[in-house]
Amino acid sequence: MSTLPKAGEFLGHPKGLFLLFGTEMWERFGYYGMRAILVLYLVAMTQDGGFGWSNADALSLYGTFTMAVYLTPLFGGWLADNVLGQRKAIIIGGILMAAGHFTMGIPHSIVSGIEESVFYVGLTLLCIGNGLFKPNISTMVGDLYQEGDKRRDGAFTIFYMGINLGGALGPLIAGYVAAVVNWQAGFIAAGIGMVISVVMQMILSKKYLGDIGVVPSAKLSQQQSESGQKEPLTKVEKDRIKVIFTMSVFSIIFWMGFEQAGGLMNLFANDYTDRMLMGFEIPASWFQSLNSIFIIIFAPIVAMIWLKLDQKEPNSPVKFAIGLVFLALGFFTMMLALATEGGNGGALQISMIWLVLFYLFHTLGELCLSPIGLSMVSKLAPLRLASLLMGIWFLCTAIANKIAGFVGSFLGEGEAAMENAMGIFIGLGATAMISAALMYFLSDRLVDWMHGAEGNHEPHTQEHYLSEELEVSASKQ
Repeated sequence: MSTLPKAGEFLGHPKGLFLLFGTEMWERFGYYGMRAILVLYLVAMTQDGGFGWSNADALSLYGTFTMAVYLTPLFGGWLADNVLGQRKAIIIGGILMAAGHFTMGIPHSIVSGIEESVFYVGLTLLCIGNGLFKPNISTMVGDLYQEGDKRRDGAFTIFYMGINLGGALGPLIAGYVAAVVNWQAGFIAAGIGMVISVVMQMILSKKYLGDIGVVPSAKLSQQQSESGQKEPLTKVEKDRIKVIFTMSVFSIIFWMGFEQAGGLMNLFANDYTDRMLMGFEIPASWFQSLNSIFIIIFAPIVAMIWLKLDQKEPNSPVKFAIGLVFLALGFFTMMLALATEGGNGGALQISMIWLVLFYLFHTLGELCLSPIGLSMVSKLAPLRLASLLMGIWFLCTAIANKIAGFVGSFLGEGEAAMENAMGIFIGLGATAMISAALMYFLSDRLVDWMHGAEGNHEPHTQEHYLSEELEVSASKQ
């Protein structure tokens, strides 16, 4: 067993929680700051410091990169559990991610002729570092509390606020630096955030975290007795696994649409949106902050709605369907924008309000769907298959990110992009609505297959719901 630190409390929680809050906030600052300018950098003209790629090539790479971001934690989690321990994995991962940011920030003049090779090295370092960092820091939050400690829900609420604060600030600051200085300076700004994260962890972890995360969990678990017998799955377990697979497949549809944010919608904001506000041109990357800002604003409201509904609260599959409906509404909003303001062909400049509405609907959908999926896997998976099935959930998210990049790559260039965009929005919106209907009609069967795990009869507090809604951010890049 890990020894809990005796560093005192702040706001009723161990001070170690706020160290983890800051570590994760600055890491997310770096990641989302980099992600907000990645596609814009790839399509920028070479004379402007970019690579001059086509929209299709940039979006295809974006899809591959974000897919890798969700695959590497499978290996990073195993390494932490069996070899490194969580603390060492986080520090090594953070150093690799910082190196990735700074590598991408090397001026083209210094690496003339091998710019793209250096860029790929930076992306590789980011993917490997993310794999070591992402799956381990969240579990350390829970380790700060003894079993049954009622403060745990509130701790995760505070922690995920840190995720969204970093996710909101990163695109604003790195995006602004990239816009007023150059792209490389934007990547360096993201890297500075990652360095702050690592330094905090290296200097303060021993004092505020004790020995939590030092010893690999596999070694700790050896203290438990093992029967050595492998029993077959029961009918209840098989039915619950069916639910996990069904929810995972439908999650591909949601994330395929949702992850257009950093790719296709980033280009749309850059090329086809009027971003002038009182004489100031808003950087396209700033729109990437809207999701995190809306989560901070609306997560408590959504949590309160579930609490007020009490026994009338929708079951988890129905919430999943509602999330898909909100996804469709986001794309229908963009269809309306093109239909009402699309008379100027390639010179189209739609109002920013359409993009704000788009991100609002998608955030509401995320709050209805993502926490449900994470919760369902943890509640339904047989203990001996829990890690494997959680890995399958994230594998589906990885697949969705790759598909998102593939779908977005059909945007094209110039005047043709508007017609192509309308087709993409129609296709994604219709797919989301059809999937929502299917999920709704399957909901009763899925609840039956859960065999009581849904637990609608159990009393919950607003703090519990808020923690669950904000847990959406744990699955973020």
